[in-house]
Amino acid sequence: MKCRKRMAARTLKLLLSLVAAYTAFAAQTALAWENPFANYEPEVVVSDPFIELHTGPGRGYPVFYVAAQGDHITILKERTEWYKIATPRGKKGWVHVSQMRATLDLDGGVIEFPDYDTEDFANRRWELGFQGGDFDGANVLSAYGAFHLTPNIAGQLTVSQLLGDYSDGYMGTASIVMSPFPKWRVSPFFGVGTGVIHTDPQTTVVQSEDRTDEIVHAALGFNAYLSRRFILRVEYRNHLILTSRDDNEEIDEWRAGFSVFL
Repeated sequence: MKCRKRMAARTLKLLLSLVAAYTAFAAQTALAWENPFANYEPEVVVSDPFIELHTGPGRGYPVFYVAAQGDHITILKERTEWYKIATPRGKKGWVHVSQMRATLDLDGGVIEFPDYDTEDFANRRWELGFQGGDFDGANVLSAYGAFHLTPNIAGQLTVSQLLGDYSDGYMGTASIVMSPFPKWRVSPFFGVGTGVIHTDPQTTVVQSEDRTDEIVHAALGFNAYLSRRFILRVEYRNHLILTSRDDNEEIDEWRAGFSVFL
């Protein structure tokens, strides 16, 4: 029981650390590649007969106000495909990018609003993410980085921590990942790789030696493009641990998480 409580506490602490690191990374990345006012002025003119203001950044939020043609509106912030604006009458609300493209700059010129779509997803170069899942009954928390040599082929490095009832461990792998349909919004992939796994038994009844073994794996999964530069990633790996005891172990691993691409 104490072992389980200790493992749960360590898992929670590590998960919170990963979430904090991911949040900080995503925020810094957003600042690096997103400047919502880089290509247009914060103040624009409505050129369509009207644009609709929602109470929040989503179509599920109700429309509470309509800005008329000719109104000068000020862009306050951007969130994915939604822009928070202020009207001349002091109304503040959220407008979808499709309607923002029907605005003009103060000189009457057409404004180019950024549009991240599946083409950017297919042609991504760097990908960084965090995942959690199950490694033969143990909790696994992973961070990975991938560099796409072509839209179909990527090299990937993954580091993982394993938290089990009777042993903890660390794993590092390098793999080649292949995506046959990179332009699909839900893009399947498969891959092969190798690495090392280190196991540290927790038992104190019998003195056990730490183990470090080579490991090889085959992977299958999919990337689901969400919006902007965010991806949902689900992956299955079948591992073969090449032990020095001539009794190789086969392990199944499931993991899921989120990543961003650059």
